[in-house]
Amino acid sequence: MPVPIRKTFSVPPLGCNCSIIGDPVTKQAVVVDPGGSPERILRDAQQLGLTITHIVHTHAHFDHFLAAGELKKATGAVLCLHQDDLELWKNLEMQCRLFGTAYVPAPLPEYWLRDGERLAIGQLSLVALHTPGHTPGSMSFHLPDDKLVLAGDTLFRGSIGRTDLWGGDFDAIEQSIRERLYTLDDATAVVTGHGPDTEIGWEKESNQFIRVS
Repeated sequence: MPVPIRKTFSVPPLGCNCSIIGDPVTKQAVVVDPGGSPERILRDAQQLGLTITHIVHTHAHFDHFLAAGELKKATGAVLCLHQDDLELWKNLEMQCRLFGTAYVPAPLPEYWLRDGERLAIGQLSLVALHTPGHTPGSMSFHLPDDKLVLAGDTLFRGSIGRTDLWGGDFDAIEQSIRERLYTLDDATAVVTGHGPDTEIGWEKESNQFIRVS
C-alpha cells in the first residue's frame, strides 16, 4: 500500500486538530475534522497536489465542523458522519450560540459511517471504528498499514475526552478505549482531537484515566 500524504494542524476556534490525508497515487484526499479555517485547508490541499473527495467527522461538536460547509461548497466532497450524532449535528447552531461562536451553516451529512467499514480514498483505506462516549456517534479512523489512528476527542495524550457534554457517557468511552483503541498495535500513532499526538502503547501504561495494569 502507498504511504499516505498527511498534514495535521490546529484550527480555530478551539484548536481542533484537522488532518488532510491523501493517496499519493490517485491524489484523492479526505479531510478529517475541518473545525475551521476553510481557506487554509483548501490551500494546503492544493499545495499538496490533492483533490478532496471526502470530509469525515469524528463527531458532531461545533469545533470540529465549522469549515465543513465551505469545504463542501468548494469541493463537492462527500460529507460523512455516524448517524448516532445526527441530533448533535441538527443542533450545531445552538452549540455555537452557547459557546459564543459564529455559526457557519453546513448541510446534513450525506453518508452515514458504519462501524468496521473501510472508507476508500483512492488506494488508501481508512477503517471506521465506532468509539462512543464523548458523543454517541464518536468515530475513530484507523490506517492499519501505517499504524495510525485518528481518535478525535475519544483519546488525548495522557487523558480522555469529556463526558459531561451532550450525549457523553464515561462507561462508554472507557469501553471504547479499552476494546477498540487499546487493542490496536502498541506502536500505533494517535492523532488526537486537540493537542499533541500520542501512541497506543504509551497510553496503555501512562494514561491517568484509563491504563492497562
